[in-house]
Parts: sequence; structure tokens; C-alpha cells
Amino acid sequence: MKSVFKSVLLAGLLASAGFPAFSQAPTAGGPCDMMGAGGPMHEGMGHRKGAMDPAQMQARMDKHHAALKAKLKLTPAQEGAWTTFMAAMKPPAAMMANRPDHAELSKLPTPERIDKMKALRAQRMGEMSAAMEQRGEAIKAFYAALTPEQQKVFDADTARHAGPHAQHGGKASRPAATTK
Repeated sequence: MKSVFKSVLLAGLLASAGFPAFSQAPTAGGPCDMMGAGGPMHEGMGHRKGAMDPAQMQARMDKHHAALKAKLKLTPAQEGAWTTFMAAMKPPAAMMANRPDHAELSKLPTPERIDKMKALRAQRMGEMSAAMEQRGEAIKAFYAALTPEQQKVFDADTARHAGPHAQHGGKASRPAATTK
């Protein structure tokens, strides 16, 4: 009986040893620090170390667009369609600048903060959907201005950037062939 009592007492002491860590005063940012820059939840939300900065992304996109334009061998009559197409492909500045104010959100009680974040997300998703619609129409208009040969080149180039493996450089991982 003494060994059971000692085991329960030891388990209770070990469990209670962790309680002081939970009762400490919150840090400067409070519970929102979990989601803030440098917080543990921040790492897995697309803001990881080594992520490409916007200038690098823009440089890569510009390089890709220049290569596509060269492959298409556009005629002078198609330059206007290209310019319109490229203008439509840029993300709207308002959408890029419309970021939530984390300081303002951290002052709200949790239920209000959740509602505010849901409203901001709904607004952002609506903006993204409208931008996708605009880009889709711009692509269709540009595509119509291309010759059938240019359309094949465009199709081949854009197919590399679509599908389930687009995030991996367009390289599909194929399972090894099985023999029976």
C-alpha cells in the first residue's frame, strides 16, 4: 500500500511542478504573441526563415514573363494585348496593402477578435476572387490575340505552372513501377 501511495504522491508532485509556468504573467503582447512575428505559430504560416522576399519574387516573375514573351515571338500588332495582359496580371496594390493591424486586434477580447478576423478574411477572399476573375478574363483576351502556334507555346508554358505539383517546380513525383 505504501508503494502505491508513494507513486501517487510522486506523480502529484511532478504534475504540480509545471503549474508555476502556466501561472506566470503574460509577456508584452499577451496571447497574440503565439501568432505574432517570432512566435511559435508564426513559423508555419508561410513566414518561414529563408522565404523569398517580394523583390526576389518580382524579379523571378519578370524573368519568366520576359522568357514567355520571347518564346511567343509576338508581332508588333500583339504588343498592345501583351501590355494589357501584363497590367492585369499584377496584384492589386490595395489587396497587398490591406493587412490587419495586429496591435488593434490584440486589444480586442477573444470573441470580438475572432469575429474581426473572420470578417477580414471574408473581405480578403472576396478581393482575391475578384482579382482571379479579372486575371482569367485578361488571359482569355490575350490568348484570343495569339496565333494557333503561339497558343500552343502559351499552353505548354502555363501548364507547367498548374496542377498538383506546381509548388515543386512542376516536377511530379511518380511512384516507382511495380513488377508482378
